[in-house]
Amino acid sequence: MTETVTAARVPATRFAVPGRIAVSEQAASVWQTATLTSIRRETPHAATFRFAVPDWAGHLPGQHLLLRLTAPDGYVAQRHYSIASAPDDSGHIELTLDHVRDGEVSGWFHTTARPGDTVEMRGPLSGFFAWPGDRPALLLGAGSGVVPLMSMVRHHRARGLDVPLRMLVSARGPEELIYAGELGEETTAVFTRSAPAGVPVGRMAATHVAPLLAEQPPGGWEAYVCGSNGFAEHASRLLVAAGQPVERIRIERFG
Repeated sequence: MTETVTAARVPATRFAVPGRIAVSEQAASVWQTATLTSIRRETPHAATFRFAVPDWAGHLPGQHLLLRLTAPDGYVAQRHYSIASAPDDSGHIELTLDHVRDGEVSGWFHTTARPGDTVEMRGPLSGFFAWPGDRPALLLGAGSGVVPLMSMVRHHRARGLDVPLRMLVSARGPEELIYAGELGEETTAVFTRSAPAGVPVGRMAATHVAPLLAEQPPGGWEAYVCGSNGFAEHASRLLVAAGQPVERIRIERFG
């Protein structure tokens, strides 16, 4: 995923931060050595990189980390990346990265990195976008914005949670749908440029969001939106128009 920036608003509407989750400042401040153990291709432009991090303190679905690369000449590059793996994957972390044009960090991972290489990580960071699995979750993502949401889905499955969870994810076409082989009945995919036979092409719309808000679970949804700036604005407006309280929408955007 590209570098993330947590936001808490729809234009002209301030979002509260209900149930903020505490993050250990001590754990988040320590750089740890992570060893790349495997690379898994997800789409033509995205791959999942699995790391062994023996002293990782654990994380909550939706959190991210800071990754640091140091070149032989001492040059340092740092990027924030959402964590894709579920918290129960002890001692390992997975990151799914788009190959960003001219991206020095994503470019290194996609063209140079091999199992056995080491990087440095610091985290987990931010409790705002985290989902501990204690409330119904409605997840909306586009492109690599599905990464932190997939951590939530994996956590939901691994723990066998009964709390309702639904995900709407947007991709340009089936070949660009990250984690396509893992998505299940909890997920509805929307395709903006090409789609399988019988599936309409178009942006995420009220027809996708409104039915979920019309039949809410007890206590209502906690909505999590992740994607580009444009998608975040569009998806959050759809939620508000469908009746989702603004104080129960959390947004993580990148660009």
